[in-house]
Amino acid sequence: MLLEGKVALVTGGSSGIGRAAALAFAREGAKVAVADVDIRGGEETARLIEDTGGDAIFVATDVSISSQVASLVSDCVGRFGRLDCAFNNAGITVTTRTLMADLTEDEFDRLIGINLKGVWLCMKSEIPVMIQQGGGVIVNTSSTAGLKGSRGLSSYVASKHGVIGLTKSAALEYADKGIRVNAVCPGPIRTPLTEAVMAHNANAEELYESRAPMGRMGRPEEVAEAVVWLCSDAASFVTGHTMNVDGGGSA
Repeated sequence: MLLEGKVALVTGGSSGIGRAAALAFAREGAKVAVADVDIRGGEETARLIEDTGGDAIFVATDVSISSQVASLVSDCVGRFGRLDCAFNNAGITVTTRTLMADLTEDEFDRLIGINLKGVWLCMKSEIPVMIQQGGGVIVNTSSTAGLKGSRGLSSYVASKHGVIGLTKSAALEYADKGIRVNAVCPGPIRTPLTEAVMAHNANAEELYESRAPMGRMGRPEEVAEAVVWLCSDAASFVTGHTMNVDGGGSA
């Protein structure tokens, strides 16, 4: 029970890494606010937590819209009284590679709006609550794509590099307020997002597996365990850190 009595918020909680993290938070004793644009999936995640005796709510949220993010944090605090752990995980990817000069402005804006602006909006609403209550922990989802370039994925790569920049800056700005801010950088993880990519690219799964020295794709639960640890007191001196969960791929 690493997080007994704590309150956790998870965006992108309808499936994949977000759902796995929400379930792991609940298993460790936290009350959980689940957020996503996918209402059916998000409600199912909350129901799965309740079915195991946990306490959860679902709040339909588009993280690229500031008013919805503010309402999410307000609803979480209104229901549970505080916010101790925030996992800003909501994000999208691209199913086909496009050269930078061929990207449309709308495509670029949509991806940056969710993957990068969405993380900023979440922290913008979460941090004041954590300051008022005397501290808290934030974990943002970046990617191994946030550590290096990749042909045909410039907008995605830029968004994930940006998440690391926001994470490190926030860690420095709020360390003296008792707030720790870290990022996880998953490699190829078998989620609905990567399944969609593999459905559009015949050799994608083989490529994913070849990039990990461990010879396989990761499981959402393996990322979730890293997130839970970063949010726990076991990581009390860890902030501004980017934790790779990639089977050794970035080594």
